[in-house]
Amino acid sequence: MEIAIMAGQLILGLSILVGLHELGHLVAAKAFGMRVEQYFIGFPPKVWSIRRGETEYGIGAIPLGGFVKISGMIDESLDTKHTSTEPQPYEFRAKPAWQRLIVMLGGIIVNVIVGILIFVVLAYKNGNTYLAVKDAKYGIVAYELAQQIGLKTGDKIVKVNGKTITDFSDTRSSEVFLGTNSSYTVDRNGQLIDIDIPNNFIDKIADKKSAALFIEPVMPFEVGSLAPGTPAEKAGLEPGDKIVSANGKPIQFYHEYIETVKPLHSKPLTLGIMRNNKPLTIKLTTLDDGTIGFFSKSLLNTTTEEYTFGQALVVGTQKAFGVVYDNIKGFGKIFRGDVSASKALSGPIGIAQNLFGGVWVWDRFWTVTGLLSMALAFMNALPIPALDGGHATILSYEIISGRKPSDRFLEGAQKVGMVLLLGLMAFAIFNDVFKAFF
Repeated sequence: MEIAIMAGQLILGLSILVGLHELGHLVAAKAFGMRVEQYFIGFPPKVWSIRRGETEYGIGAIPLGGFVKISGMIDESLDTKHTSTEPQPYEFRAKPAWQRLIVMLGGIIVNVIVGILIFVVLAYKNGNTYLAVKDAKYGIVAYELAQQIGLKTGDKIVKVNGKTITDFSDTRSSEVFLGTNSSYTVDRNGQLIDIDIPNNFIDKIADKKSAALFIEPVMPFEVGSLAPGTPAEKAGLEPGDKIVSANGKPIQFYHEYIETVKPLHSKPLTLGIMRNNKPLTIKLTTLDDGTIGFFSKSLLNTTTEEYTFGQALVVGTQKAFGVVYDNIKGFGKIFRGDVSASKALSGPIGIAQNLFGGVWVWDRFWTVTGLLSMALAFMNALPIPALDGGHATILSYEIISGRKPSDRFLEGAQKVGMVLLLGLMAFAIFNDVFKAFF
């Protein structure tokens, strides 16, 4: 079921973004009097289509992209039959270079607008709920990766890169992992200590086995919700219960509970709990993975900021373009060798698993869709033949030089670009499969 939910979110998100991206090309082309022969969401084989006027609108069976076929344009279809005839007034090649440039940038512009709009609406609707550093009063849990750079459980991170922080999530921001010469300043038993973060540390964080095991706040907790049919529910554990001991070991924080119970695979477990200020004892048997089937609820205080629409417009726009900035920094890390491409790049499987997840939460769905919209805009803007950015680069050259490249050159560039893109797609999918099973 989780796989179906992940796949469903990915397909819906990509279909929305691809459909709007291609619509940007279509609207711009028609506005300049170009003939649009096809508008498809998904790649062939064709599942369904309908013709309206000069354009065939349809859905392809492979939901990983889409296309708009404009008369007189050498695109990914590599259709060059028109090159042997004189340009017709309705053809792409017959229009001024500045019009063709706008058509090629139409999809990127739409993706940017969609990304900004999603983040603005989410900011206005939800505000910003966060754990303030001052409320993470018990410090951090330092897992193995954190310990490797010198952090310890109980440390209180007060600065990142020399700047005082107020939001605990800033301890795990792109400034930390995608920056250079990053550092933490921690309060350890009243003494301030600087902890340097290696420039290649992102390579370890990007590893699937270590990604979640870095730092988190030391968290007092209670039982939140229960998964149906699990040992916790069957044994009578209830939302609001506070676990105070596990197999006789005192428990105050969630990481203490995990450290005690996780090694117990299908083993007996005795929990001491407080329910309405009354002590109770519950006996049960753990599952094969050492869990019992409840979700914890943090008892740390959180802070919520509400935004006016004007404030949401600023915050949402900053978040949207922050995605582009992070992508640029991420590619910089790859090119400098600080992180391997196999760990940093994900294809559709990795996106579904790591971003959308196996539970359908609408706010998370739209957040990830906003991220993907800005990421797609950035990727499509790269000056690679066959991408919009490649077409835009060639058209910019034509506008500046006043010379139009030959059809033979355009066809060759398109072929090179298609080989590069297909190779990158194959690498990403293979990489996803390898990381999922090895």
